[in-house]
Amino acid sequence: MTLPEGTRLAVLIDADNATASVLKELLEEVARFGTASVRRAYGDWTTQRLNGWKEHLHRHAIQPVQQFSYTTGKNATDAALIIDAMDLLHLGNVDGFCLVSSDSDFTRLATRLREAGKVVYGLGERKTPEAFRAACNRFIFFEVLKQPAALDKGNPPDVEATNLREELTQAIAAMSRDDGWSPLSAVGSQIAKNNPSFDARLHGFPKLGELVRQQPYLEVKDLANGSGTIHRYVRIRREGRDSHR
Repeated sequence: MTLPEGTRLAVLIDADNATASVLKELLEEVARFGTASVRRAYGDWTTQRLNGWKEHLHRHAIQPVQQFSYTTGKNATDAALIIDAMDLLHLGNVDGFCLVSSDSDFTRLATRLREAGKVVYGLGERKTPEAFRAACNRFIFFEVLKQPAALDKGNPPDVEATNLREELTQAIAAMSRDDGWSPLSAVGSQIAKNNPSFDARLHGFPKLGELVRQQPYLEVKDLANGSGTIHRYVRIRREGRDSHR
C-alpha cells in the first residue's frame, strides 16, 4: 500500500515483546513509509528487565508510557497500548499505525484499525503468529532489519523462506495483460495482499526488482514513458520464447 508523502504514523511499541537492540533500524524502516509523529513505548518501567530500553528511548525521542502490572497473569501493557491506539484513531491526527510486537493479542487491534481505513504496519520477530501478521497491511521481521550484511552479498538472512516461485508466479498471473507482461508495482501489491510478511530481503535482495531479475523462470523488461520514468514489467518465461531481459 503506497501512502502519500507526509504520511503521519503512530509508532506504538510493546516493550514487553520487542527488543531495544533493533530500535534504530526499526525507525529507519518506519521512515520509508512516513513520519513517526507519535512514538510511544509501553511497559512497567519500574522493573529491571526493561533497563536496556532507557538509553534508547532518550536517543530516539520515544515517550515511555508507564503501566503497572496490577494483577498477575493480566497484560496491562497490551491494554494500555490498545486504548491509546483507539484514542489516536478517534482523534484523527495520524494516517497509519506501526504496531511493534510479536504478540498475537494485537490481531484484533490491527483488524479494527484497518476497518477504519488506516494503514497498519506490524514489526516483530519471525515467531510472530500468522494471525497478527495477516491482520496488518505489511509485516516486517526484526531479523531482516538486523542483517544488512547478508543483503550486500545477495544471501538470504537466517530466517525461514516462503515458497518464492509460487508466490511470484501466482501474482504475475493475476496481474498479467494479454501478452503475459505484468507491471512489477502491481505484482508487488498483489503479493502483499496475499502475504503481508513477504519481503524481498528474506531472499537476500534489497528490492523486489532485483529479486525477480535473478529468477530463471521469469523475464524482465524496463520501459520508459514519455517523461522518461522507467517502469519495470515481468512475465513468466516460456520455453522457446525470446528473452527480454
